[in-house]
Amino acid sequence: MSGQADEAEVLVLGGAGVDTIVHVPELPLPYADSYMIDSGIRTRAGQTGDFVALGLAALGLRTHHLDLLGDDPEGDLVRALHAEHGIALTALPQPAGTKRAVNLVGPDGRRLSLYDTSRAHPDDRFPESTLRALAATRRHVHVTITQPCAHALPVLRETGVPLSTDLHDWDGENPYHEPFAYAADVVFLSAAALTDPERTMRRIAERGRARTVVATAGAEGAHLLADGELTRIPAADPPAPVVDSNGAGDAFAAAFLYGRLSGEPPERCARYGAIAGAYACTVPAARADAIGRDELLRRAAAAGR
Repeated sequence: MSGQADEAEVLVLGGAGVDTIVHVPELPLPYADSYMIDSGIRTRAGQTGDFVALGLAALGLRTHHLDLLGDDPEGDLVRALHAEHGIALTALPQPAGTKRAVNLVGPDGRRLSLYDTSRAHPDDRFPESTLRALAATRRHVHVTITQPCAHALPVLRETGVPLSTDLHDWDGENPYHEPFAYAADVVFLSAAALTDPERTMRRIAERGRARTVVATAGAEGAHLLADGELTRIPAADPPAPVVDSNGAGDAFAAAFLYGRLSGEPPERCARYGAIAGAYACTVPAARADAIGRDELLRRAAAAGR
């Protein structure tokens, strides 16, 4: 374990791993026997939980990350990322190895992710005593949808700590996502697979605990449902050319939670998220970086947000 766990304000649960980045000439990638990748193929630490933790820490929130990691080179990359950014990490042993994925990134920054699901076991669990000890004194817990986080939800709810989650590209039907959707106080998701984002957002609010639901929509901005009122949040202008959309949703969530924990109203939180998400799209896939608090607030002020 690294960092100062007893000082952390936010606990991030799950979603630690590594990605191998491959830049391809187009997506979808036409079949061919081989492709020459002149930009290189790189492996770096950073999956959804890592990026949320990184975003929160960059915005000045003391953050602790809990997940299962393998005793392998990929796990070492994750540990090094957290140490570099001063993020406390509790890494429980994962005999199956550290989670990993391959991201194909197109010229326009869009990505296709291939996840290695062999790096988890249905019987994996976080020890209840560890969960309670880490969650009980936090201001907030962000729960990723990776295995075995669903099993942790009842324990987390018993602590009374506010929860958030990101359903990513949920289609509104897959039952795997439902425990997360209905247990969290703040729910993020992408509108990419939704034919009617408002209907899905209202269903989450009606069936679950969430009073705030956000559906991000890329260059079209985001939909914010807060206390029953739906608001359209415009996209922010990226500060540089868009090179990779990986991590944009995680950056949005981190900046939104920063605003929420700072006492800002939901609409301003969502506008913070839009700024952070746009910034993330300008970060090359091989790097792990996040917008800092000063730059976020400066860009928000400049945009009148």
